[in-house]
Amino acid sequence: MFAQVNHYESSRKSPIPEVDVKTKECPVCGARMKRNGKTGAGTQRWRCVECGSSAVHRHDSAAKELSAFLGWLMSKGSQADMPGGGRTFRRRSRAFWEIWPMPDAVDEVHRVVFVDGIYVARDLVVLIACTREHVLSWYVARAETSRAWRALLSRIAPPDMVVTDGGSGFARACAAEWPETKVQRCLFHAFCQVKRYTTSRPKLQAGRELYGLALELMALEDPSQARWWVERYMQWCAFWSDFLEERTLSEGRLVYTHERIRKARSSLSSLVSKGTLFTYLDPALAAHGPLPRTNNMIEGGVNSQLRAMLRNHRGLSELRRVKAVFWWCYMHTECPKGAAEVLRSMPTDEDIDLLYELYSGGAEGGDGPSWGDRPVWQELHHQTPCPYYLD
Repeated sequence: MFAQVNHYESSRKSPIPEVDVKTKECPVCGARMKRNGKTGAGTQRWRCVECGSSAVHRHDSAAKELSAFLGWLMSKGSQADMPGGGRTFRRRSRAFWEIWPMPDAVDEVHRVVFVDGIYVARDLVVLIACTREHVLSWYVARAETSRAWRALLSRIAPPDMVVTDGGSGFARACAAEWPETKVQRCLFHAFCQVKRYTTSRPKLQAGRELYGLALELMALEDPSQARWWVERYMQWCAFWSDFLEERTLSEGRLVYTHERIRKARSSLSSLVSKGTLFTYLDPALAAHGPLPRTNNMIEGGVNSQLRAMLRNHRGLSELRRVKAVFWWCYMHTECPKGAAEVLRSMPTDEDIDLLYELYSGGAEGGDGPSWGDRPVWQELHHQTPCPYYLD
């Protein structure tokens, strides 16, 4: 529909159709064309030898300018360093900030998928899924809710194992969308959660022992070592159980004396009971090679580069920061489209607003969803009985 509108606008401005100068084929019948003088503006006119229709060729530099825009976005350069200076570059790239580079559905089954979320604002997060080689999909939401995670996972074929840092809502979403996928909790994040409560220099003996157990998580190499770690952890829990039950009167009510150590114990006990600490040592999964135990792939390979990009281009609005993350993720997918194809196929703000108004019943005002829900429209992410041409 939008392509038809753009074609109508261009044809209304110029009554003479355009032709590709490389092929010199008639846009009407496809026959050979020959030169036929020039227009009043000095443009070369072409005439079909079969049907007699005339056409002109106009250079479309949008694809070239998009490539320059993406080159700047992925670099450390400033806008003033671009050809034409900052003002000219901003004018030429303004239209590209309206594009939403959306991911395709992933049908290929991967062995391991890493998932994490990067916050571009206090209440704006982009959820990302990737492999060791490339980015698979991404999704923007107000928070790491199970609904947002399900929207991300629903467009990716269930892998054998997924590595996560334990973000809120992910467990429920994974159980619903990937029920057969094994979950590996990032051991470094599990250790950091214990360290957050005990500090790296605990004063109490119970805290020092628990910190030492959490530190050992990074050095376990086989299932026997994992079983021995769990046994020692259970022994620690039994030995210090009475100590951790001690209470102190504070402001007229009884509170646990060693609340921080209890929280550290609770974080590990939850992971042990769920069985997500040592999934990477599962013999059935590790039969084809070693598996990762941490989320370092997405933390260092994706999130750190995204933060560097946003730091290099400080001053972007929230919306443009989101789109910058989208552009980076899209350019690091397995098979990103060329600039010309991106301009033809990717939705713009106008397309999104039209779909949102069409499928939300035209609700406006305070009762409808706010902007934060608009980049995560179900029309773009969820499988529904209604056909959407953007999918």
